[in-house]
Amino acid sequence: MPANPAVPALPAAPISFEDTRIAFEAKTDAELRKMYALFAAMNNGSLVKAGGGLMQSALKFNFPGTKFLIKHSIFKQFCGGETIKECEPVIAELGRYHIGTILDYSVEGTGNDRSFDHTRDEILATIALAATTPNVPFSVFKVTGLMPTALLEKVQAGAALTPTEQASFERGRQRLDALCASAHQHGVRLFVDAEESWFQQTIDDLAEDMMRRYNEERAIVWNTYQLYRHDRLEALQAAHDRAAHGNFYLGVKLVRGAYMEKEARVAQQRGHRNPINPTKQATDDLYNESLRYCVQHVDRISLCAGTHNEASSLLLTQLMQQAGIAPQDERVWFAQLYGMSDNLSYNLAHAGYHTAKYVPYGPVEAVMPYLLRRANENTAIAGQSSREFLLIQKELRRRQGR
Repeated sequence: MPANPAVPALPAAPISFEDTRIAFEAKTDAELRKMYALFAAMNNGSLVKAGGGLMQSALKFNFPGTKFLIKHSIFKQFCGGETIKECEPVIAELGRYHIGTILDYSVEGTGNDRSFDHTRDEILATIALAATTPNVPFSVFKVTGLMPTALLEKVQAGAALTPTEQASFERGRQRLDALCASAHQHGVRLFVDAEESWFQQTIDDLAEDMMRRYNEERAIVWNTYQLYRHDRLEALQAAHDRAAHGNFYLGVKLVRGAYMEKEARVAQQRGHRNPINPTKQATDDLYNESLRYCVQHVDRISLCAGTHNEASSLLLTQLMQQAGIAPQDERVWFAQLYGMSDNLSYNLAHAGYHTAKYVPYGPVEAVMPYLLRRANENTAIAGQSSREFLLIQKELRRRQGR
């Protein structure tokens, strides 16, 4: 079938993600062998399942040596430290390779004003650091760290709030505004993370209200779109229309999504349509179409492609090249999780693209749910080793033969 003449061919990809020399340049042989052993263990699904439960139990009962073992293995691989101060060596190390750090305080609030205030203050500290550290280009937070989830859900459902609930919601809004105002004052970009669909619209509305207030000159506040939801491109397009008419800039972080099983389960329980795309291919197609839309409207939209998908990352470099957008254009960023997809992060940064790593931090006990999710992601699927394991294996072989 001949190519559609109305759709210009994309230029050749200006980058390859197979270069493990660049991907693992920052790792010594000893560090790489340690990573190899860790990912080899994570390729054993039974071991991951059993080990996760054992680690949590051992931490709960303060079993001697447990925290030390976790902190110097899986925690060290996927987290920057327990505090902002402990993350400083990671920030400096990534910075040496022109990779930014997005400090992600990965401690869930306990649902009271004291914990919400503490989270606000912690995020304010990351904003203050970003204001004085070029290697920290963004700060990030979850709205559920600032106010009760039940209130967000109730607002989305259109239910009337009691005076006590209204006051609580307003305190949460004030915490949100404090973060956005500080980010605006210091010129720091601020990600609002996406969450579950049954209160995401409330988050979207809050984020857009902050954009109207603080994005008049450039994108300071960025909202997140989970493209495993079939309605998110439409939501993005509608937000762009409102931004154009409201004369403010739209900050957009595109991800595939983080709550797929939970979304399907809750939809079934509530008798709602599942908001998740029916196939992975549908999600990939929607994600890539959203990349195209953002690049087409880069005059109004600033974009961060938060993805570990190599095809989508390559596509964005091609779209940028086709549109004449320089790799160092401040409106386009790539991001991956710390400890994963170094073949993307280091090769993108080496080629001159704005690249950053999400670096979670917090007490070991508090970030265990995050660590177990990362371990499960890297478990072997259908008898195949994980992509991370194979890349490390490839680099070890290359070093042995050099």
